[in-house]
Amino acid sequence: MTAQQTAGHKYVYDFTEGNKDLKDLLGGKGANLAEMTNLGLPVPPGFTISTEACQAYLATGTQPDGLADEIDAHLSALEDGMGKRLGDPADPLLVSVRSGAKFSMPGMMETVLNVGLNDASVTGLAAQAGGNERFAWDSYRRLIQMFGKTVCDVPGEDFEHALDDAKRAKGTENDLDLDADDLRALVDAYKTIFRKHTGRDFPQQPREQLRLAINAVFDSWNAERAVLYRRQERIPADLGTAVNVVAMVFGNLGPDSGTGVAFTRDPASGAQGIYGDYLANAQGEDVVAGIRNTVPLQQLEELNKPAYDELLAIMARLEEHYRDLCDIEFTIERGKLWMLQTRVGKRTAAAAFVIAAQLVDEGLIDLDEALHRVNGAQLAQLMFPRFRLDADPSPLATGIGASPGAAVGKVVFEGSRAVELADAGEDVILVRRETNPDDLPGMIASRGILTSRGGKTSHAAVVARGMGKTCVCGADSLDVDVRQRRFTVNGQTVSEGDVVSIDGTTGKVYLGEVPVWPSEVVRYFEGSVDGATTDDPLVAAVHRIMTHADAKRRLGVRANADTGEDAARARRFGAEGIGLCRTEHMFLGDRRALVERLILARSDDERQAALAELLPLQRADFGEVFRAMDGQPVTVRLIDPPLHEFLPSLEELAVHVAVAHERGEDAARDEALLNAVRRMHEQNPMLGLRGVRLGLVIPGLFAMQVRAIVEAAVECARAGGNPKPEIMVPLVGAVQELETVRAEAEKIIAEVTREQAVEVLIGTMIEVPRAALTAGQIAEAAEFFSFGTNDLTQMGWGFSRDDVEGAFFWRYLELGIFGISPFESIDADGVGRLVRIATDEGRAARPGLKLGVCGEHGGDPESVHFFHEVGLDYVSCSPFRVPVARLEAGRAVIESTGSDSR
Repeated sequence: MTAQQTAGHKYVYDFTEGNKDLKDLLGGKGANLAEMTNLGLPVPPGFTISTEACQAYLATGTQPDGLADEIDAHLSALEDGMGKRLGDPADPLLVSVRSGAKFSMPGMMETVLNVGLNDASVTGLAAQAGGNERFAWDSYRRLIQMFGKTVCDVPGEDFEHALDDAKRAKGTENDLDLDADDLRALVDAYKTIFRKHTGRDFPQQPREQLRLAINAVFDSWNAERAVLYRRQERIPADLGTAVNVVAMVFGNLGPDSGTGVAFTRDPASGAQGIYGDYLANAQGEDVVAGIRNTVPLQQLEELNKPAYDELLAIMARLEEHYRDLCDIEFTIERGKLWMLQTRVGKRTAAAAFVIAAQLVDEGLIDLDEALHRVNGAQLAQLMFPRFRLDADPSPLATGIGASPGAAVGKVVFEGSRAVELADAGEDVILVRRETNPDDLPGMIASRGILTSRGGKTSHAAVVARGMGKTCVCGADSLDVDVRQRRFTVNGQTVSEGDVVSIDGTTGKVYLGEVPVWPSEVVRYFEGSVDGATTDDPLVAAVHRIMTHADAKRRLGVRANADTGEDAARARRFGAEGIGLCRTEHMFLGDRRALVERLILARSDDERQAALAELLPLQRADFGEVFRAMDGQPVTVRLIDPPLHEFLPSLEELAVHVAVAHERGEDAARDEALLNAVRRMHEQNPMLGLRGVRLGLVIPGLFAMQVRAIVEAAVECARAGGNPKPEIMVPLVGAVQELETVRAEAEKIIAEVTREQAVEVLIGTMIEVPRAALTAGQIAEAAEFFSFGTNDLTQMGWGFSRDDVEGAFFWRYLELGIFGISPFESIDADGVGRLVRIATDEGRAARPGLKLGVCGEHGGDPESVHFFHEVGLDYVSCSPFRVPVARLEAGRAVIESTGSDSR
């Protein structure tokens, strides 16, 4: 159907024509108003203009053909049913015009109340209300205020200032103290404001008001705040909003009238009870705006017990009908209850799990549906400590929340200092412009990491998430001076030793110590809380749903871990093996000197001597991991990054040598190192000598690592263990590379396992696009593939994951080119297609080929669903994301079968 729809197309639906399953067409609000109407609940009559009308309007800038006639027809039917006419001076019908998209976007789009009032009908409205002139003029000033701000972009503060002036003149702070004369004068003031900003008088034709209000709601779909909200919540931009035109009912008719919101359960904790707010003598927007203090919903029982009892009965009925927490808006007009809206209510992560488990106990849903109703992002929120912000502290700066959690500590600017203070029992926050592999010991020692550069996929972010460390990146207002050991922000200086608090969820940085709440959910996953017997309703709910997820899922879940400690933690969190053990992390610290010797070796003997010293160190590292993960597979990636990452920077080393010469100092060793660094220097090292290329160019390097892996496995087997090593060759682009490495590895494996049998698999990472496209060939030499989606995304898109967010990513988000970073969630259409090709062609060549993923996407909820659908055998992620992957792998099964269990 084209944007300019045919005249015969239906755009408008009476509430009696819809139901809750028509959210795509009628929006959430319209579908639920129709549902409540069908249930026989007291809903004011009205009609819904469909999302299709909005889509057509946004495409052309005008209402589509036939829409105006449909609106007139439904309005006439509404007038007939109410026995009133829009704009009738004697007995006017007033309507509200409200937005209502498919997905709830609270406060993001527009509403206009009291449409139809004008200079003539305001008198009739007063007569209709039994001579209540105050009510009539109050309703009129609200219309001018909302219409002016919403439809004509009149600054809202101008109306607020006029209202404040009126209250000040009356000597009151409460708008209820303004009488009819005061409000009549306020209407005149509002009209003057309207004329000043629009150049025209406030429109007196009710149908013009209605038409302009409908267009304003359509336009609000693309308002900046709505766009930002959709981007944050990943709501598609092309859905459009429906518009609901509803006969007005009035909560501002006096003390026997009012308006409120109610929840069928506590949306913060999930606890059952009566939750909500009520405001007497008010319209609905007053509750949202917070212009007067509400009272707890329970007090409505004292004010109007019949309406209160009816409301509770309706709440119970709606919750049973929707099988979920319901968020309800209502108005009481002179004692009569009217239902204005219901929707499945938004809730905290904790409430989501608790309510899902409760509804299972109540027989409203089964465990499949409970699993469907929670998600990995919610679980991740529950796993990290959080700040108590009761005192509402002002943030010192705001960056990108890169790794969730709450961390407090003394500021340090060097990794060695972080280690020193941590060893002395101090909590520290490592502050850097950006981190690099040298910072790893300091990152491990720190409670959290704060950088002024980088984004969610920077080195600091990726490593922090892997360790479960709180991290805030890209706080670009921070001017970090590492040499002076301080940073400045907005004229304020923070020096080493000062305490800061960083929130890895919101990205906010606070000066001083903010109190922290620990996570009971992490204690459960670590085994210190028995989820089956605990009295904590949240932990019990998490245990119950996770147990069901594990029973349902097909995907295995492994962890990315490089040490025995990380592997043990991953196992406690439910990992079924190690999908990525990075060996390059084992070459840092004191071992850097051995790497330098390896690079500077001038003969095979010198090279072999350096490798011989590295061999027992690597063997001990691997043995530690095998013992921690005994009986489960451990995939060890041979060294991957370019060797220059283990050497000083070319510029710094050149300066050091020059200074040494000026001082007459011996610089022979540094000169040799400088020459080696110069020989290895590459303009783009990530596309140069690394991975399998490094193993083929540096004789003996891969052989040493393979020997260390297999010898460690043999030692574990002799000690009664059951090691399951898998050797992974990185950055393969041609089968010949893998064949060469495999031939050498098989000789070493045969030699080392001659007296103690250990099965060793040899496979490769699929991280180069060519490898994905020639997977059928590569599978002939590989027993498994592990997709390195970080590099596959980087090479597939042709941009650096470390630079993309700071350089241009923000603009791509702004333009809608990206909805989310392709490094955060898998690009299913592009990079995902490479994964599909490699999966299909690899298995066609080798039917028993084992397939997994070990990039950051392995712990991303949306990506886990994609990998399930493609048919991978497992995903691998950082230890702290293992429970998230387990949960999402179970949800993927439920959602792929379309379960909607009752």
